[in-house]
Amino acid sequence: METKWLEDFVSLAETRSFSRSAQLRHVTQPAFSRRIQALEAWAGADLVDRSSYPTRLTPAGETLYTQSLEMLQALQSTRAMLRGHSSAGHDVIEFAVPHTLAFTFFPAWVSSLREKFGPIKSRLIALNVHDAVMRLVEGGCDILIAYHHPSQPLQLDPDRYEMVELGQEVLSPYCKPDADGQPLFRLPGRAVQPLPYLGYGPGAYLGRVTDLILQQSPTAIHLDRVYETDMAEGLKVMALEGHGVAFLPHSAVKKELRARKLVSAAPPEIHGLELTMEVRAYREKPLGKETPKGTVQALWTYLAGPGGAK
Repeated sequence: METKWLEDFVSLAETRSFSRSAQLRHVTQPAFSRRIQALEAWAGADLVDRSSYPTRLTPAGETLYTQSLEMLQALQSTRAMLRGHSSAGHDVIEFAVPHTLAFTFFPAWVSSLREKFGPIKSRLIALNVHDAVMRLVEGGCDILIAYHHPSQPLQLDPDRYEMVELGQEVLSPYCKPDADGQPLFRLPGRAVQPLPYLGYGPGAYLGRVTDLILQQSPTAIHLDRVYETDMAEGLKVMALEGHGVAFLPHSAVKKELRARKLVSAAPPEIHGLELTMEVRAYREKPLGKETPKGTVQALWTYLAGPGGAK
């Protein structure tokens, strides 16, 4: 039996919906259903009454729900105590951060933080967005930092997680300039001659946001995908070499823009080819008597207060 099965089961008991719980647990609905079935096989009893809607628990399920809350609370408290035994772990704040933010936003943010909040010891865990979120959900980090846009929410349960906004990021199209400083590739392109497009891989968060920009553009955009990768830094390198147009976060290209190594690929007369996202920090709300690391609590209090507000 895995503890995540209990967490799945508690979520199902509280939402009374397989689909909603699957969203909150960041798995597909079939995978979520299989995990509930695996828990039932372990328990040797039906835990969910599948003849009713909304979903409700069987008497055995009600018993396990009560016990699950106690077990998960005990595990969280034990984990907090074990972490407290390590003086290094007690001082270090563990951040789970998607790759692009790890390369762009995070270093400058930490520098600013040290000036205003004071020195901190940090451990950066750079992952894709899904795995970074799962680090938080499974208790593998203290704070998650991620992009947010209303079209692409992270589906973190506000009853379990709290959030503060750290800043904003603008996603826009860029390309290499020619010898005269003009863009090598100027949007919108033409249907008979689409522009070479450097895109994000399937499922990448920034790829979904870029797709939204293109779908909502009042002007038809003509692009030919010639390259893709999951990371903005990889797209930036290709754009710097003149391989095409890439939609990149401003923080990833501000040095190149100042040096005129990259320029906007969108002429002023074309509107709607950029999108503003929030950069947010998330953490799990302390439960019961569980106390977060002192440094984590102090940092979160600062971020949630006037000094850290954006």
